[in-house]
Amino acid sequence: MKILIVNTSDINSGAARAAYRLHRALLSSNVDSQMLVQTKSSDDYSVIGETTKIRKGINIFRPILDELPSKRYKQRSPTLFSSASLIGSNIVDKINRMDVDIVHLHWINGGMIRIEDLARIKASIVWSLHDMWAFTGGCHYDEECGHYIKACGNCKVLGSNQANDLSAKIHSRKRSVFSSMANLTVIGLSKWLVKTAQESSLFCQTPVFGLPNPIDTKIFSPIDKVFARDLYNLPHDKKLVLFGAMEATSDPRKGFKELMVSLGDVTEDVELIVLGSSQPSISQDFKHKTHYLGRLHDDVSLKVLYSAADIMVVPSLQENLSNAIMESLACGTPVVGFDVGGNSDMIEHQINGYLAKAFDTTDLAKGIEWVLNSPDYESLSTNARNKVMREFDSKIVIKKYISLYHSILNKEPFSSVTRA
Repeated sequence: MKILIVNTSDINSGAARAAYRLHRALLSSNVDSQMLVQTKSSDDYSVIGETTKIRKGINIFRPILDELPSKRYKQRSPTLFSSASLIGSNIVDKINRMDVDIVHLHWINGGMIRIEDLARIKASIVWSLHDMWAFTGGCHYDEECGHYIKACGNCKVLGSNQANDLSAKIHSRKRSVFSSMANLTVIGLSKWLVKTAQESSLFCQTPVFGLPNPIDTKIFSPIDKVFARDLYNLPHDKKLVLFGAMEATSDPRKGFKELMVSLGDVTEDVELIVLGSSQPSISQDFKHKTHYLGRLHDDVSLKVLYSAADIMVVPSLQENLSNAIMESLACGTPVVGFDVGGNSDMIEHQINGYLAKAFDTTDLAKGIEWVLNSPDYESLSTNARNKVMREFDSKIVIKKYISLYHSILNKEPFSSVTRA
């Protein structure tokens, strides 16, 4: 059985890291797996990227060009919007020249694959959804508009009041293409994304399975907190609150504003660590001392940081299956987040963290203080790691993926299907 993992990049985003971990887990299970990307950053020989300078140069500009159609909407929100209309990509031609049984798509935006080109893929397709883009009219998160259930138009993300706007046209293109793809199987990485995909007009007739991202719990494991803090020159006499995400302070969906409000209500003597963002030129006016660590590019550095913190806060307004939550829990650090999206798949309320009422900053602050003042904090930490080892460890999860691949190739039912 030969598997091809396809993602825009190999290690430079949350979706990329999740796809790459799946690829490595397959190799560790003696499955013949390769990874095909538009932009390669690692030196892994099993990851296939462009080799010519011309193609590499073109691929730098494809994400910028892919955004141009949405740029004419002057009232659009900061939420990412992808049109997937660029021609000239050679990715599908590469796929069809490779001798593979399953093409496993992940995050394929940034001008990587044109919607219409998906129908040209000859092998069976599995598509893991890292956000909502596959079944919307172009937005990666719908900002709770719900138009994907019927048809897009009057797009909230575009700031449009026109029925036949760009989102309606992209949705129509997807409907035409997907209806011709009998070889497509969809994976929702969280229960929330399984449900939303199933209720969408584009995937309501498509097999949708629920399988999470895998994580190597040998890599992400607790280390001594004193040692971890020493490595980052963090104080030993303070309780440390960690917040982190790609574009942590610039993407409104990540909840930085909500975090600021919540921390204003926290009376504990805490200090904040911000991962994924360097210190801004304009002060954020936190009442708590803040350490900006920028981006960390390897799992060991992340593991040390999670272990250094007393608590991880993930205040996202919409979230699939957060790598940060899973990684933090695996390192024995409890997590507080809003009860949205896939957060409840991992955070068990007052068992390994705290699920605050959606968008309620007061309850988020309450959750932060509840964890920090827990009389049995060690149990929270133990429960956090046990949850991940029990449900998300690579050795457990990869068996389910292999079972799914076999069921598709053998045209047999898949027993772990999650259907609402």
